[in-house]
Amino acid sequence: MIHRFYLILLLIFVGFAMMKPDKNPVIHVPKGWPKPTYDFKKNPLNEATIELGRQLFYDPVLSRNDQVSCASCHLQQTAFTHIDHALSHGIDDRIGNRNSPALVNLAWGKIFMWDGAVNHLDVQALAPIENHLEMDEKIANVVLKLQASKTYRGRFFNAFGDSTVTGERTLKSISQFLLTLVSTNSKYDQVMRKEKGIQFSESEQKGYVLFKKHCAACHTEPLFTNGLFENNGLKPDSTLNDIGRMGVTHRSSDSLKFKVPTLRNIERSPPYMHDGRFRNLQMVLFHYSNGIHASPTLSPQLKNTIALNEQEKGCVIAFLKTLTDTEFLMNPKYGYPK
Repeated sequence: MIHRFYLILLLIFVGFAMMKPDKNPVIHVPKGWPKPTYDFKKNPLNEATIELGRQLFYDPVLSRNDQVSCASCHLQQTAFTHIDHALSHGIDDRIGNRNSPALVNLAWGKIFMWDGAVNHLDVQALAPIENHLEMDEKIANVVLKLQASKTYRGRFFNAFGDSTVTGERTLKSISQFLLTLVSTNSKYDQVMRKEKGIQFSESEQKGYVLFKKHCAACHTEPLFTNGLFENNGLKPDSTLNDIGRMGVTHRSSDSLKFKVPTLRNIERSPPYMHDGRFRNLQMVLFHYSNGIHASPTLSPQLKNTIALNEQEKGCVIAFLKTLTDTEFLMNPKYGYPK
């Protein structure tokens, strides 16, 4: 009877353990993908911290006038970027100098921003918060506003074990939420996994072959970026006068080089390029086949013309649309907190 009693207790304990939500979730790394570069040991994922980060991501309290949030420029349904204007808009309707990058699969990133000005995800949010054209706030003021909020003190307590609000905790919480933005379930992914009944159409398959021939050197599978900085032949905008990576490194060899963006969910994230100059994918492909601007730092991959006829361009676009991950774009755990 005693052994039976303890067995019942064990079963009850196991049952409760199975019902208890995972307090230390991990991001899903598909088979064949590289190992994430982010060091989770220094900022281990925690459900409460992720939720705190989500609250902060959607809260305009991060801006000086409490009107601009991270989500103002990074909308879930458009691959966590904006689509209604070429350059980001910030506080007091100020116009930024670049198009906001899509936020996805950041755990695999080594360096961030179009020019690589940020070298760690845990401090990335500091850039827009303190940028004069974006949120125009100081992290110290953000801390004071959050510390004055009973609700946020409770959220920090749930995340960190005490209610103390610090800049480091604030930034790491946002980082944790960003780390969960993992997109791995597009049609492309399903085809690569050889899921039953899922295959490329004839035009998608032709586009995939053309993509691997002409595009994959920079937009490398499965992340669809090599994480490097390239001069992709854009003629410099005389108004913005953006010199790209060179503005950070001060090396002439980095002139007009920008970070290669991921192409995942590219269908949903126009306009394109660092300055949002192209409204659609047709214009992007026209640039690569007919509009390359030669300069000393031009990417070696673009020194030979990418000759694509209209039918081939259509096939490439058909393939690019297979990178759309609807589940990711509509997942409620990434959306506005209730």
